[in-house]
Amino acid sequence: MRKLLLLALFLTSATIFAQGTITGKVIDSEMDGPLPGANVKVKGTSNGTMTDFDGNFSLDVDAARGSIEISFVGYKTKEVQFSVNGSTDLGSITLAPDAGALDEVVVTSFSLAIDRKTPVAVSTISAAEIETKIGNQEFPEVLKSTPGVYANKAGGGFGDAELRMRGFEGQNIAVLINGVPVNDMENGRVYWSNWAGLSDVTKTMQTQRGLGASKVAVPSIAGTVNIVTKSTDAEKGGNVFAATGNDGYTKFGTTVSTGMNENGLAATVSASRTAGNGYVDGTEFVGYNYFVNIAKELNEDHTLSFTAFGAPQRHGQRQNRHLIETYRESESGIRFNGDWGYMNGQVTHIEDNFYHKPQLSLNHYWDISDRTLLSTAVYASFSSGGGGGWAGENKFGLNSKYRDGALQPVNLDLIVDENVALGAEGSETILRASRNDHNWYGALSTLSTDINENIELLAGLDLRYYEGKHYQEVTDLLGGQYWFDDSDVNNPVNLAQVGDKISYNNDGIVLWEGGFLQAEYSKNDLDAFISVAASNTSYKRIDYFNYTDNDPLQETDFINFFGYQVKGGANYNFTRSSGVFANIGYFERAPFFDAVFLNFQNDINADAPNQKIFSAEVGYTFRTDKWRANVNAYRTQWNDKSENYSYNNPDGSLGVANILGVNALHQGIEVDFEYRPFDELSITGFASLGDWMWSDDVTGVQIFDEEQNLIDEINLYIEDTKVGGSPQTTAGLGVDYEFLQDMRFRANYNFFGDFYSDFDPVSRTNPDTPEVWKLPDFGTVDVGLTYDFPVAGFDAVLNANVYNVTNTSYIANAQNGLGNDARTALVWYGFGRTYSVGAKFNF
Repeated sequence: MRKLLLLALFLTSATIFAQGTITGKVIDSEMDGPLPGANVKVKGTSNGTMTDFDGNFSLDVDAARGSIEISFVGYKTKEVQFSVNGSTDLGSITLAPDAGALDEVVVTSFSLAIDRKTPVAVSTISAAEIETKIGNQEFPEVLKSTPGVYANKAGGGFGDAELRMRGFEGQNIAVLINGVPVNDMENGRVYWSNWAGLSDVTKTMQTQRGLGASKVAVPSIAGTVNIVTKSTDAEKGGNVFAATGNDGYTKFGTTVSTGMNENGLAATVSASRTAGNGYVDGTEFVGYNYFVNIAKELNEDHTLSFTAFGAPQRHGQRQNRHLIETYRESESGIRFNGDWGYMNGQVTHIEDNFYHKPQLSLNHYWDISDRTLLSTAVYASFSSGGGGGWAGENKFGLNSKYRDGALQPVNLDLIVDENVALGAEGSETILRASRNDHNWYGALSTLSTDINENIELLAGLDLRYYEGKHYQEVTDLLGGQYWFDDSDVNNPVNLAQVGDKISYNNDGIVLWEGGFLQAEYSKNDLDAFISVAASNTSYKRIDYFNYTDNDPLQETDFINFFGYQVKGGANYNFTRSSGVFANIGYFERAPFFDAVFLNFQNDINADAPNQKIFSAEVGYTFRTDKWRANVNAYRTQWNDKSENYSYNNPDGSLGVANILGVNALHQGIEVDFEYRPFDELSITGFASLGDWMWSDDVTGVQIFDEEQNLIDEINLYIEDTKVGGSPQTTAGLGVDYEFLQDMRFRANYNFFGDFYSDFDPVSRTNPDTPEVWKLPDFGTVDVGLTYDFPVAGFDAVLNANVYNVTNTSYIANAQNGLGNDARTALVWYGFGRTYSVGAKFNF
């Protein structure tokens, strides 16, 4: 707080000289309500601002007359003349949706949905809403009031949040940043810690549930999340911000934008630092974020945009779930974490994560003619990092003699003493890191042309090359002279030192070539599309430990999988307020990498099938001056699913089940609405009812330990078992009220029910095993306050949030146990009451 006061005093020393001030309010034509986050700029200059939550803006100008341009993603830009002498109010300015306005956002593989035009279930969150709500939450948690979406903090470490959609895991949700995919090429996962701080420069964030509006190659199963960052439309100026919160949370940073200058050049730079002790014991963290965008309008037809961003971080983790009884017995309660300790008086993370994944992209937009546009992006990502853990003898049990009492942190000094005493025999137990470095290059291009005023044709390419490097390395010998490792057949007597590779060492190479064709029809109240796409995925594996260097089997040939999709949809607005939409599609996509190479070796699964997905959806939309409502129903049949399923063993170690060829059915109904009885009050709500089931049993499931050693093969009996990991019933109600000028209060209640635990493969080897354990229903309340105020001509905003204000105790994630009940389930509790307070000064 002291830093915030000093910052405010510094800013009050500045003044602004202007000819006058223009004010106004930007209105959404569809909702006839305010449009927050719209850009307002004096034409031909870099002087601009952005509308607040109520759609209002205030802009100082140094000319007596001129014109302003008002723009927003997916809306037609409007130009308004002004003349000013002192202060002028332009009144209400209405923007209308426009699919063509998205051309520069549609880098390639993804387009933002247009309300009442694109036939998908969609939710869009503006920059203003993200800024007010995110606080010290994880980035995906801003989506938690979206129907069909479940965001939780998983183990509770910084950036370890998990996002699920319609019951599907995160690896089946396509996440794109400015249209560029970021899901791991081998397993589809998204690690949100890699993108910490991206919320500072996010312009809009949109989720499309189901087939979505993705055009290239094969779409995701659950849906898509596209994060659009600020670029050429960023107004001149910037901000500095600082925030504090529970458990030592601090964040500070700055964003500066030049705006578009007379030479057509614009730049935005952002940087921040985030640190804290973590809500969960032993999850201290520190992270940094940087973002750079440089855009150049070469001429009327060509624009280049370069973007670079990254978020290096390190944080302690809670890798292992525990019994409910364990949390109750621990002094720390729901904060308990067994995966950390002390060494030499310093906190030592036994399980941690460290990573840096910078991403670079260069986008080119070419207006070939009034009818034809070519958008192209080339990008690259170079990542390094991994997750920490232990190797050797397990000395980390919850009642281990190496702890200073039951359920206390591990005393690593005792392990060090033992390793020292072993001398030339080497360490019994060490700390190691499982590395997952990669290099990723890609190119995306979309050509769109208007055949006539009603028909648009689109074609695109998606090319990717990915090389992942996977190995374990020694990070701390814990006092020993070496670590004996015999995993490498080329060096079977490896007296490993810190930094040496152990346990496994292999590369995964993925090639991807995809393309699509799409036709879109729009006339009067009818919008429709049909799309076909194809992709070829090629996998290669190189194993440096299990095969000698002169063995031709050390490197496999490329294994190819052909995927394709066919989908279509239509939206029809039969009145000014009411519309219906439907979409249907079938697609096949390649199995994930580990389903192709068995036993974590170069043994090729020649029978690995494509995953097959059929999806259909219908919906109804309702819009009036005060109401906005959506209802939709969906059905997704997923056959020949393959995945590596991680689970906790009772001894605290991790197991991995390689599950091939399982089928599942996901179906449900979703509703959401917004009601604005008057400008100062907004009431929102949502509900989703799901019915998600595993459809059959699976035989021959292989079980591996953390070192990728095969330890068992089982039959998995899960037919008619509920899909776990995400509540199948959710609902929520929110209120946002401006009770004083420029001061808003908000409250959101979220309910979660019909929540089943994830099955434990080892506990489902009997065909008579009962249903998995159902978690208790729960609800949470978040409240917040936002205050906008001027500081010497600058705009400032104060945000305060309290999450789970009632301090409700609830289980946010669970793995089923041998007893299929609460007594044997392994769980992670959700966070209790937390808070954050932040201030931002815009200049």
